[in-house]
Amino acid sequence: MTASIQNSQTLPLTATQAIAWGGLIAGALDATNGVVAYGFTGLNPVQVLQYIASGALGQASFQGGLAAAGLGALLHFLIAFTVAAVFVLASRLLPVLRSHAVVSGLLYGAAVFFVMNYAVLPFSAVAPSVFSWPMFLDGVIGHALFVGLPVALSARRVA
Repeated sequence: MTASIQNSQTLPLTATQAIAWGGLIAGALDATNGVVAYGFTGLNPVQVLQYIASGALGQASFQGGLAAAGLGALLHFLIAFTVAAVFVLASRLLPVLRSHAVVSGLLYGAAVFFVMNYAVLPFSAVAPSVFSWPMFLDGVIGHALFVGLPVALSARRVA
């Protein structure tokens, strides 16, 4: 039985499967991290998802109830699958990303944080927020561990 368990854990994935699994796992872990981290600032899970939707809807998202939260969840996972697709496709061109999946995944996750926060969000409808060292560190470390790493580990399994 041990051999069958071990073999099932190392089955190769197609690129599409790696994108799907990487995006799903990264999206779920990142959302959980966001709900916990922003929970310490007083936001509930619905408000966290409405904040994500505010990138498209602006401040109106906070009056949008569960519909806005649903849009936030949809946008969040769309971004997670896009982040996974970029890495999986890049890893096909640069095999070093797969052969050093842990390091490349951690660096990729941190890079995703910086791109989202300093290149994407300023051009969205999200209201600017006050800088906070704890939230900054949580963002960098959280994206490294909960976004980049699962995406890279999924990409590593592509045949």
